[in-house]
Amino acid sequence: MSLKEQVARDLKKSLGHLDYSYQKVRRFKFDGHEWSEDELETLESFSSRFARTSDIFVSRYLRILCLEADPGFRGSLVDTLNLGEKSGHIGSAETWKRIRALRNVAAHEYATDDVDMLYQELVSLAPTILEIAKLL
Repeated sequence: MSLKEQVARDLKKSLGHLDYSYQKVRRFKFDGHEWSEDELETLESFSSRFARTSDIFVSRYLRILCLEADPGFRGSLVDTLNLGEKSGHIGSAETWKRIRALRNVAAHEYATDDVDMLYQELVSLAPTILEIAKLL
């Protein structure tokens, strides 16, 4: 099995886990109410899966696609996203930059003043990540 096939397999598995969590949290109301422990656990699982899936895609799978297009490619994360957009693998490099930024914030979600806003944005961007299943 090639590296690309291995990463694609890992990505498919991660996408399945993210979709499962997304289906649960997309019904949540982000209205400032006090979250129960069960809800917080579900949200934390979702944000972890969001981060993991975006990492596998950008850092591993998209980088492989970029190297296929240009074997000498040694670009940064931003370069990878820009080439991914240019080659049609992603719709918007800017959207993926936001996904990466949110992934970093979500890792420290207790440091943010507005947890509801963070999770609401993660939920709104999850379909963008889930769309990458079409590439596989």
